[in-house]
Order: sequence, then C-alpha cells, then structure tokens
Amino acid sequence: MTKVFVTGLKVQAEIGVYRHEIGRVQPLVVDVELDVPTAGAERLSETLNYETILEAARRIAGAGHIELVETFAERLGQACLADPRVTRARIRVEKPLALAPDAVGAGVEITLVRG
Repeated sequence: MTKVFVTGLKVQAEIGVYRHEIGRVQPLVVDVELDVPTAGAERLSETLNYETILEAARRIAGAGHIELVETFAERLGQACLADPRVTRARIRVEKPLALAPDAVGAGVEITLVRG
C-alpha cells in the first residue's frame, strides 16, 4: 500500500456560520493522506496524481459558501474516494483565523474508508 499525501495546502474559501464570516473569504490549511495500492508504480498513470487533490480542494472551495469545516472535509474526502483505487482518505482541515489571536488554528480531521 502506498500513502499519497499533500500537506499544508492553502485554500481560500467562504466558510463559517457566524455573521462576520458570511460573504468573506478566509484561509484553510488542508492535509490529505490517501491509501492507494500502487506500490512499485513507475509511471504517473499507475498511481494517483496529487495535483487532483489540489484541484478537488479548489473546486469545493469555489462552489460557494460552506458553513462547517466538517462539510469541506467530507466533500474533499468523497472527491478523493471517487478514484476507485483510493481505499482510505484522511482529511485534516485547519481554519487558522477561527480563534485568532488566541490559537494558531482550529479544525477537524476525518477518515473515510471505502466500505
């Protein structure tokens, strides 16, 4: 099993439930780890191109306002599982401004497993 990962992916999204967050873009920092059975791959076509993770995160962020980071994480996890080779997706979404200046960030981590 191979772990394909992207860490520290910066995405701008309209996200949040509070009045001051509505209609406002703010940063998210996303980490994704995927289990993919591609050990021994020698060509890009034999493995998962991690650029697809970036594209999915940007597409989800660009689709409009999302209330919860949990929703963003779930949508990104489902997008990753759309590739039938992905057996597990761990998605961590941090919202750096959520508790600023009292905390560096707050967020959520989810794990989706192909059933």
